[in-house]
Amino acid sequence: YHLILKGVDEINIFRDQKDYYRAIHDFFEFNDEATVDYKCTENSSLNIDKKKRKLLVKILAFCFMPNHIHLLVYQVREGGISKLMRKFGAGYVGYFNHKHERQGHLFQGRFRAVHIKTDEQLKCIFTYIHTNPASLVDSGWKDGKIKDAKKVINMIENYKWSSYQDYLEKKNFPSVTQRSIL
Repeated sequence: YHLILKGVDEINIFRDQKDYYRAIHDFFEFNDEATVDYKCTENSSLNIDKKKRKLLVKILAFCFMPNHIHLLVYQVREGGISKLMRKFGAGYVGYFNHKHERQGHLFQGRFRAVHIKTDEQLKCIFTYIHTNPASLVDSGWKDGKIKDAKKVINMIENYKWSSYQDYLEKKNFPSVTQRSIL
C-alpha cells in the first residue's frame, strides 16, 4: 500500500529536526502489536527496547516532507495499517501539539491508502516516494521540467528524511525499513 498523510491546510507537520526524528522513532516504535506507554512530550524518554517485536506492517519505503508523509508498506497483520496509523496519529500529534503549544487536528482527515496491484505500480510508487524531495529544489520535476539535474540528484541522494539513503547502503535509518523489496 502507498500511504499518504497530509498536514491540515497544508501546514508543516515537521518544523525542525526534532520533529522529524520523533516521527522516525514513532513509526519504528508503533509498528508493533504491543502497546506503547509513554508521555507525548518533547522531552519524553525515547528508549527503544530490544524486545521481540510483532510487526504490523513492513515499511518498505518512506519519505517525510515538510507538510506530508509517504509510506510504502506491506501489511503483515490483519488491520495492521489502521492500527499503526492510529497509534502514530495519537502519539505524534500529542507530541507535536504539546511541543508547539497548539491544539486540534494536525492531519488532513484520515490517511489515504492506495492498494498496489502490479509490479509496475510498485516500481513507480517506490521511485515516486524517493524522488519526492526533488520538489524542495525544483518545482517542475513532476512535469519533467528539471532545471538543474545535478542539484535534484544531490537533493534526492542526500535527503535525510527518506529511506533512500538506506537503499544506497548509507545506513540512515535502517531499523525502520525492511529493504527486502530489492
